[in-house]
Amino acid sequence: MKSRTLSLVLIIFLASNYSAIGQFRKYSNDFLNIGVGARALGMSSAQVASVDDVTSGYWNPAGLLSISENMQIAAMHSEYFAGIAKYDYAAFAKPLTDKSKAIGFSIIRFGVDDIPNTLFLKNADGSINYDNITSFSVADYAFIGSFASTTPIEGLSWGVNAKIIHRTVGDMAHSWGIGADAGAQFKKGNWKFGFMAKDITTTFNAWSFTFTDDEAQALLSADNIVPTSSTELTAPKFILGACYDYKIGDKFSLNPEINIALTTDGKENVLIPSKFLSVDPKIGVEANYLKTIYLRAGIGNFQKATNDIDGGKITTMQPNIGVGLHIKKIMIDYALTNVGNFSSSLYSNVFSLRFSLNNKTQ
Repeated sequence: MKSRTLSLVLIIFLASNYSAIGQFRKYSNDFLNIGVGARALGMSSAQVASVDDVTSGYWNPAGLLSISENMQIAAMHSEYFAGIAKYDYAAFAKPLTDKSKAIGFSIIRFGVDDIPNTLFLKNADGSINYDNITSFSVADYAFIGSFASTTPIEGLSWGVNAKIIHRTVGDMAHSWGIGADAGAQFKKGNWKFGFMAKDITTTFNAWSFTFTDDEAQALLSADNIVPTSSTELTAPKFILGACYDYKIGDKFSLNPEINIALTTDGKENVLIPSKFLSVDPKIGVEANYLKTIYLRAGIGNFQKATNDIDGGKITTMQPNIGVGLHIKKIMIDYALTNVGNFSSSLYSNVFSLRFSLNNKTQ
């Protein structure tokens, strides 16, 4: 990535937005689909039903009501594409006084830094001048405010997110957008059910571009277009989930969960694709000993790929694994994504921490 020119990193990335003014963009704001928390990623993001901590602000805001502490804070760092892209997350959540409501706030940054800008590598006479190389960053930010509340129906809770999206490409391009999510959880005996509607209002990003005359001329001379203001829309996505809590004696428990994601932005490369509604399942399981030591595994990212041997179509998947350790008020989680050779993606190490503050509320 760092050896690519500005035209590859910037123009190819942004020209697609230019050609889709006011239209739904497939994989728009896709950095918000990566996921937060090593627990969740170790279970291949199967979370919408079982999530019950500060990360609920991302996965399903209704889960914030399951927090028993006065406050939780969390942080995560992961790297992708052999460390080129950095993903950082921080959040806090707090039940309100009557414990029937809760609030939270999350911030996410996904970025690539120190990208060489080689637009002016060559002087007017054609000679190369490395002193003309500068650098810039491409970064996506999300700021998510969450609210959750109980309902008159026993076991049923709901929550909503309001989110602000900010995306930047150096000083040359930036966008602002707003959107909203809504979720619900229902608990009955050992069963937990979840529903999440992401971008339910249709999230938009309004792009603006700033190029100097010299930059615009350099782009045109390399047969690139000069982007202008545009609007990028993100279509709604719906996730259904179910989880069961198996008790194994007094010390062990097993929690399998399945999530079904339904996307509405056209045909995608998932397990069940269609032009109207594509179906993307995720399956995860978590085992714990005395709620202190956790082992996790999951399978997701089902895709159709071409077999290198005979050229036929095969179904690939991405298995993940993870572990967790709960010590008093601290939760330490680790996940290794994309284990094995079932997917073309590079594996990533994910670490996250969760702190519970103050005494537990009763």
